[in-house]
Amino acid sequence: MLPLVLLALVVAASGAPKVQKLDSRIVGGTTTTIEEFPYQVSLLHFGHLMCGGIIISKNFVITAGHCTDGIWPFSMSVRVGSNTVTEGGQVIGVAEVHQHPLFDVSTMDYDISILRLAHPINYSPSAMPIGLVPSDYQISPDANFIVTGWGTLTEGGDLPSQLQVVKIPYLSNEQCQKAYGQEMTISARMFCAAASGKDSCQGDSGGPVVADGLLVGVVSWGFGCARPEYPGVYSRISELRAFVRNVTRF
Repeated sequence: MLPLVLLALVVAASGAPKVQKLDSRIVGGTTTTIEEFPYQVSLLHFGHLMCGGIIISKNFVITAGHCTDGIWPFSMSVRVGSNTVTEGGQVIGVAEVHQHPLFDVSTMDYDISILRLAHPINYSPSAMPIGLVPSDYQISPDANFIVTGWGTLTEGGDLPSQLQVVKIPYLSNEQCQKAYGQEMTISARMFCAAASGKDSCQGDSGGPVVADGLLVGVVSWGFGCARPEYPGVYSRISELRAFVRNVTRF
């Protein structure tokens, strides 16, 4: 996996759109600070931005499964407690990668990995964990999600220097499936969100999707960025809670 390069897989149908693994840029958002979202981290591959991630304890970070696919732990690190991906905060190596055993790059199902860090995070106002929704959590039909990251500000555009935030409304799986048709399946491990001109984008993969102050999802995939006809798709934490518990023991 190359850092900051748009990753795509061509779906089977001839002439179909490309599934973009959303690498970490917020479209239609605003600049914010890490103190507002201290659970956000940048996942680095040989020191370069690869994806986002989420602090869930001093020793564990959640990211997307496709962010770690085929990547050795020794080549990865996380930067915590910084507004930027290039300096500041703490840089901590990754000791172990626990990718969901059912992750499938062709369907993007079970798109989650848990990183065990080489040493604990020193908590501070800019580096703190976020709680996870329980396995029985139901997303409200009128939910609005907070999504943060350092992904491109426009599809195929440049990366921002500062952390970005955007608010995106929930879209039901049924509506989302209609948008994607037969190209991709919106599984029970996924949910969608969409708003005109607002989305996560290249570079935001693995970043947090938050509602009610808890981690609801992980930025996963979509066709392009902020395209009105294609919602953003996110890994559903409530359906993946057992996997998190098995790895972290909490």
